[in-house]
Amino acid sequence: MNEPVDQLRVGLDQLAGQSVLVLGDAMLDHYIWGETDRISPEAPVPVVKVQRESDRLGGAANVAHNIMALGGHPILVSVIGADEGGKQLREALEGRGISTEQLVVDPGRPTIKKTRVIARSQQVVRIDREEVHELGDAALEVISHRIGAALAQVQAVLISDYGKGVISERLLERWLPRLREAKLPICVDPKESHFHSYRRVTVLTPNLREAAFAGGRPITDQSSLEQVGRRLLDSLEAEYLLVTRGEEGMTLLRAEGPALHIPSVGRDVYDVTGAGDTVISTLTVALAAGLPIEDATRLANHAAGCVIRELGTATVSREGILESLRSSQQPDGICPGGACPEGVGAYKELIPAERCNDATE
Repeated sequence: MNEPVDQLRVGLDQLAGQSVLVLGDAMLDHYIWGETDRISPEAPVPVVKVQRESDRLGGAANVAHNIMALGGHPILVSVIGADEGGKQLREALEGRGISTEQLVVDPGRPTIKKTRVIARSQQVVRIDREEVHELGDAALEVISHRIGAALAQVQAVLISDYGKGVISERLLERWLPRLREAKLPICVDPKESHFHSYRRVTVLTPNLREAAFAGGRPITDQSSLEQVGRRLLDSLEAEYLLVTRGEEGMTLLRAEGPALHIPSVGRDVYDVTGAGDTVISTLTVALAAGLPIEDATRLANHAAGCVIRELGTATVSREGILESLRSSQQPDGICPGGACPEGVGAYKELIPAERCNDATE
């Protein structure tokens, strides 16, 4: 892989203590786990016998959790409803040591909650509770106040845009100029509908489908990827564009200099839910710590290779990335320790292109 592994290890140590403002759509991922061995006589659907239920953080909340797991300090600014889902989301965040003081309660919308029914390690159905209309004036003003209060405390800004209403044109028009004036790294996981509003940010992290949509043409090979990427960089005046490419890994396009193609470090893919959250979380904390964009991208690549091996929304730890880095030095690709079973660091595929949606819906 020809990575500067020792350099990446040193860089990984620098992530601890970095504060990041996380702005975006926080969600609660609810899982119902069970078994199925028959089809319902009422309709052609499986009958799932429930064995257990669990809650995990999703969307911007999962981004905050990833930052915390890497030793960083997330300041999460988002919106929840005045409902049971909001209470559950608060409890899930606080249980992981993440402050909920900057969450805004909007009685006019429900807390975003996605319920997934899992049987035999397969998702049977997903049920979404959400409203995607933009925030009203009152909620927008409170959000704006909390963004302003957080800016003096952070080393980077991460926008986690799932298109669920927290991020809007009005919010971006008001705050992107101020974020640029603060001279902080601005990292964006963009939604297609807002893609072209993210002008003069540090880095955007679309997957292939999102990049192709924003670029207005199919991406079929390396050449078309670079052409689309260069056009997006020019039109948005961004410093970097990091495109996740499924089994082909990642491609970092820079305003200056050639494209950097990073092979994937994934082999077994169980679930891509939240993989995009892990990529941008790791990338942002690394940039907050002052790492070069190339090293930040390589660390994000290793982090993604770890989380896609787990079923459901997952986070990666510093120890998991270390095991992946060690594995990348092994000739047979097998991890030397038990924290990273089945050889995380020598994967030959990450996320198939047709599945590379990073669970953004």
